[in-house]
Amino acid sequence: MEKKSWNKNLKTAKKSKNDEFYTQLPDIEKELWHYKEQLKWKIIFCNCDDPEESNFFRYFSLNFEYLWLKKLISTHFEEKKKSYKLEITRWLDLNNDWKIDFKDTVKTALKQNWDFRSPECIEILKECDIVISNPPFSLFREYIEQLFEYNKNFLLIWNMNAITYKEIFKLIKDNKIWSWYWFNLSMVFKSLYENNLEANKKFCEQKWYFWKNFIKTPAINWFTNLDTQKRHEDMILYKIYNSTEYPKYDNYDAINVDKVKDIPLDYKWYMWVPITFLNKHNPEQFEIIGLSRYIKTQWMSKEFVDKYYQSWQTGSISEWHPDLCYYDKNNKPIVPYMRILIKNKKL
Repeated sequence: MEKKSWNKNLKTAKKSKNDEFYTQLPDIEKELWHYKEQLKWKIIFCNCDDPEESNFFRYFSLNFEYLWLKKLISTHFEEKKKSYKLEITRWLDLNNDWKIDFKDTVKTALKQNWDFRSPECIEILKECDIVISNPPFSLFREYIEQLFEYNKNFLLIWNMNAITYKEIFKLIKDNKIWSWYWFNLSMVFKSLYENNLEANKKFCEQKWYFWKNFIKTPAINWFTNLDTQKRHEDMILYKIYNSTEYPKYDNYDAINVDKVKDIPLDYKWYMWVPITFLNKHNPEQFEIIGLSRYIKTQWMSKEFVDKYYQSWQTGSISEWHPDLCYYDKNNKPIVPYMRILIKNKKL
């Protein structure tokens, strides 16, 4: 129940176009240190990050020399304020209170006073090498489309639901986007608007957060098109296929694999696996065929539907329902959560 309440924050933000969620510094550090070599001598653009609030800007400012950055640029848009560009070309000093001293930055007003879609911001985008940000949840599709239009590398925080968008999953399937290193996280964001959900209040009081301005949100991922060695490491497989442990689907010619670590090493045909597979996927080892939401099945039979309700399971399935279904080893009818269809390329 509480998870639904936390996730409601992002859905509310999407509806109201209130997308001011600020990522915490430890979450940024935990992911970014894997990409040190990728960032060397690069122009980094944080195009959705208020430098005075953003921990992305803080992280890159404090690590400017350590990462050997060429330049850091940040732009931000708020309807009630004038937008601006802030850029640095060297490490910034800290004040006695460990706050960044902005005296060495170059601050330029943006005449068009608009977000990342403005012609001014697009010109900055053309100049940069890598975009790193927590983009607006409500504008996610437009944001990704723009990055591919201008052929940019990126490292972004997304809600996991984005995986299920048809255009986004196609990019994943075609190996144009992947997830490394942190996947399906519960992250705590700072928000500029007051959050009154009771579940969030309880959590933040336990963690010593000022609850009105912090939001815990499940199912958050880092996604990128920056290549890493880890992405090319084969998943270690140790299980041998047997028909009891890996039942076939009732309405699709493929077996079910409940856990990614249990993918059989000797099965060369189609397998339905959990979406957490994406965090382990090596495109040289496996081929992604599709997502269950978009693959046509043979529909559910009346027999399966009857047995499903006879087993006292809840749901709203009916004969000819398109979702995947199978009988487990105890002959219990199962309608699993979303699955990814894969095939081992090395067999």
